[in-house]
Amino acid sequence: MSSKADNPGTRTATRKSRAKPVWAEGLRRLYDEVVDEQLPDDFVDLLKKLDQSGDNS
Repeated sequence: MSSKADNPGTRTATRKSRAKPVWAEGLRRLYDEVVDEQLPDDFVDLLKKLDQSGDNS
C-alpha cells in the first residue's frame, strides 16, 4: 500500500534534482562580499581595547 509520495527516498531524490532558486546565487554573492569586508579601524581598536582589559582581569 505504499505510494511514491510515501517513500522517503523518492522525496530526497526529488529535492536533489530541483534547480536552485534564482535568488540563491545573489544571496551567496552578498554573503561572500560581507564576509570579505575589512573591519573599520575604530572597530578594530575597540576590539583590541576589550582584549587588553580582559587580560587584566
